[in-house]
Amino acid sequence: MKKIFSLLFIITISVFSQKALLQSGPMLGPTEMRETMLWVQTTKAAQVKFAYWDKEKPKDKYETKTALTKEEDGFTATLIADKVEPGRIYNYKLYINNKPVDLPYRNEFKTLKLWQWREDPPEINFVTGSCAYVNEPVYDRPGKGYGSDYEIFTAIYEKKPDFMVWLGDNYYLREVDWNTRSGMIKRATHTRSLPELQPVWGTVHQYGTWDDHDYGPNNSDMGFIHKFKALEVFKLFFPMNSYGINGKPGLTTSFEWGDCEFFMLDNRFYRTPNDRKTGYRGIFGEEQIEWLINALVSSNATFKFIISGGQVLNPVAKYENYSTYPEEQQKLLSLLKAENIPGVIFLSGDRHHSELTKMEREGTYPLYDFTASSFTAGIFTQPEDNEWRVGEVIKKHNFLHINVSGKRKDRVLKCTYYDKDGKEISVFTLKAADLK
Repeated sequence: MKKIFSLLFIITISVFSQKALLQSGPMLGPTEMRETMLWVQTTKAAQVKFAYWDKEKPKDKYETKTALTKEEDGFTATLIADKVEPGRIYNYKLYINNKPVDLPYRNEFKTLKLWQWREDPPEINFVTGSCAYVNEPVYDRPGKGYGSDYEIFTAIYEKKPDFMVWLGDNYYLREVDWNTRSGMIKRATHTRSLPELQPVWGTVHQYGTWDDHDYGPNNSDMGFIHKFKALEVFKLFFPMNSYGINGKPGLTTSFEWGDCEFFMLDNRFYRTPNDRKTGYRGIFGEEQIEWLINALVSSNATFKFIISGGQVLNPVAKYENYSTYPEEQQKLLSLLKAENIPGVIFLSGDRHHSELTKMEREGTYPLYDFTASSFTAGIFTQPEDNEWRVGEVIKKHNFLHINVSGKRKDRVLKCTYYDKDGKEISVFTLKAADLK
């Protein structure tokens, strides 16, 4: 009896010690037909790996390689599950120092379906939004905390989306953070470790770009002296299949899911200052715009989502809206029209309120910009005369859920804004046929 008790005690201590080594995650990263990225962060240096198996074939188990988390990388690691097949659901188990870690939510990831030339595209469900502020009073501005309603992430988890697209301000660098790499890592770690986010990380595939607050100081631009440090840290916490274009640094990339393609733009690394009066003025820069147009023209996706940290279509030339850079904005819009690219939709964050902007275009279909903001950061309540707004502005914490369904030639978007409790606020429906 004493031996059994001792064995149980040792097992219990071992389980708790493994959980004590887990700082945040595990997190599902980008997924493809042949690979899925799995991310984790430990509290100190440790060996980490994942075991995984097809949900319908539990006896056939596979493992990722083992990685050693290091302090200089924030004790983060990204591992690759590469013994997977298309269109399958896999269970996974995290191991830290060769000991399993039990998690209180479903441990599943999925691979993309091979539907091309075989069947209709799959139904798709994803969530998007921006501005996740997590309070840390010792480093925050005095007074009432700027962040609140963290239960919004529980509401997102309960919607069971396939994946999530972060539109920027995914964590908020403070004055103590943005001048050092270690400070940036501490801030990203603090937000990543929020308890309400753990089930979301562990069950929903994550994709992200940034805006000013996870890049540097408020309204920061290409002149930010520590932008390369910010890029390094963002890449540690948001694994993506690629970063940057034409061999240049940045976050620009794209990914596919079903018959949708997502073009992730970087609105910070090459952004000229808001108050610059001479020379080229732009948010994305000429090279990024040329890449975007080329990629859009080559894309066969039904819906082509252009992801930007800030609003693109809002005609009000205030704050950091693209309208404050009219020359570059007009260049992008003119190219989209001249190339007659179908299915283009913008997703944007930044504004601390949500709204749908619809821009009519002579001789072609209208453009839509779904702004989703904010998750938990303070709400912007001042009136703004966006004459192209459809419906009402949303001035409370919210997220946007997008469903894509229908036959190959009859695809439909259902775009629903939800509040922090997962209650419906407003719904917009767009047909692929109306975006041609």
